[in-house]
Amino acid sequence: MNQIVQNITGMGSLTEQVIATDFLITAKSGVRNIAYALTETSSPEVRQVLKQYLDDAINTHEKISNFMISQGYYHPDNLSEQINVDTKATQTALNIPQS
Repeated sequence: MNQIVQNITGMGSLTEQVIATDFLITAKSGVRNIAYALTETSSPEVRQVLKQYLDDAINTHEKISNFMISQGYYHPDNLSEQINVDTKATQTALNIPQS
């Protein structure tokens, strides 16, 4: 993101983390919703299409997760470290100037 916008919002480097986290949550929701739709269809053709969508959504989730892990934004195997990251992000959000 543009450095000026980051400085104005007070988010700095956290902006990338926020975007990635939002994308991860959206991808996770997509996996869940496609899986649910898959269990509700009776059409073999629709089921096949949904299976491909589900595979794509799972692959997208994996790519986002791997990116976030590599950047230190996401620690799925270390709860205490994830709590530290989340606490820091929360504190930064609370310190954003109100307009």
